[in-house]
Amino acid sequence: MNGGIIMKEKKTKAKSSTEKFDQTISGSEKEKYILRLYVTGKTFRSTMAITNLKKICDEYLEGQYDLEVIDLYKKPSLAKDEQIIAAPTLIKKLPLPFRRIIGDMSDKEKVLMGLDLVKIKGL
Repeated sequence: MNGGIIMKEKKTKAKSSTEKFDQTISGSEKEKYILRLYVTGKTFRSTMAITNLKKICDEYLEGQYDLEVIDLYKKPSLAKDEQIIAAPTLIKKLPLPFRRIIGDMSDKEKVLMGLDLVKIKGL
């Protein structure tokens, strides 16, 4: 007799090393983008920046981003806190490196480079 100790066998689902590798790779590719777009009211440039950025994010980051639009007229203290000197300004918080993009986001190539979604030509 084993002294009255009953040992339960834990059932675990075995995964192949290939499955584990695939999960690791797919997890790293789906890194969440944390974006903040600072605008000034409902101006034409603010509206264009929001529209252009949403279009780019939906096309290139579908389901992989959180976009917060912040109106500096409603929260002026954030301009100082984030050192915003022009609007619209997009700040990419994550993934690192931290980036700033200023303008109405109409230059798609510039936005994609700023988000590290496309490599700089010639490098």
